[in-house]
Amino acid sequence: MINFQYARANDVADAVRMIAAEPSAKFIAGGTNLIDLMKEDVERPSRLIDISRLPLNTIEQTADGGLRIGALVPNSDLAHHPLVEQRYPLLSSAILAGASAQLRNMASTGGNLLQRTRCAYFYDTVTPCNKREPGSGCSAIDGVNRIHAILGTSEACIATHPSDMCVALAALDARVRVTGPAGERVMAFNDFHRLPGNTPQTDTNLLPDEIVIAVELPAQGFAENYSYLKIRDRLSYAFALVSIAAALELEGDTIKQARLALGGVAHKPWRDTAAEAALLGQAPNAVNFGRAADLLLRDARGYEHNAFKIDLARRGIVRTLTQAAQATPQSQSVKKIR
Repeated sequence: MINFQYARANDVADAVRMIAAEPSAKFIAGGTNLIDLMKEDVERPSRLIDISRLPLNTIEQTADGGLRIGALVPNSDLAHHPLVEQRYPLLSSAILAGASAQLRNMASTGGNLLQRTRCAYFYDTVTPCNKREPGSGCSAIDGVNRIHAILGTSEACIATHPSDMCVALAALDARVRVTGPAGERVMAFNDFHRLPGNTPQTDTNLLPDEIVIAVELPAQGFAENYSYLKIRDRLSYAFALVSIAAALELEGDTIKQARLALGGVAHKPWRDTAAEAALLGQAPNAVNFGRAADLLLRDARGYEHNAFKIDLARRGIVRTLTQAAQATPQSQSVKKIR
């Protein structure tokens, strides 16, 4: 049994004061990831700060036509919210592809962003892992690495970020609003998560004394030409081998805007604006989609058990962009690979 103290924050300022005073503490809301980590002895917080009753559970339209999603909005509520289903169906589709209904009922928007990257060696405390114990080594590089990263890796870590929701948020060019002792600040979604580099133990650019309070979406939701494809080993309750969020704005037979993000391939949701830019002004066809895929995957590196992911990702990108162009989004009931 891990000994820890428990406290409940009365408001956001109270939560910030608590975490600033005790850096080894952890916030807890739904607890769908943190409790697992505590059970496996990966996380040993000195205190759990309960933020589940903070007023961060609303979804509101913003003055610029976008949407502000409170950090404590449950994933299930977000996926089924009328404004999300109508204006940001890519986000709804991605959320419904993840976890189980029970977990989506508990998991929060902010907690989804802060999931630890997934790797069996990270959870296995008898094996070396630089994320758990910096400098101890990465067991996955020469181990069983079938589900591991092919982009943005380092000699210190090849773990992957597990979220489906975050892949859609990356493609939608979301922003993350956080607050701490120095006040509020806003980060572009692509700047929120980190690549492993030499410090794989640090997953995000959130400061230790800050808390996520909201995710903000721009007005453009790509409600017509979008698709989210999740390729996994079994039909449900499985992390992605590769996932793709694609969104297009078409003007006749020409691509006016393009968004493309991948999951299951890197330490963070992987978005490459160069690949998106290569599609602008082009016809929405398989040849041009293949070129964008090649550009996005130009630095991909496979390991002993996961080199197949490179071709799988390429074919998945072409398929997902084709579905987006045809306004025939992927059904969440057929994501099975044999």
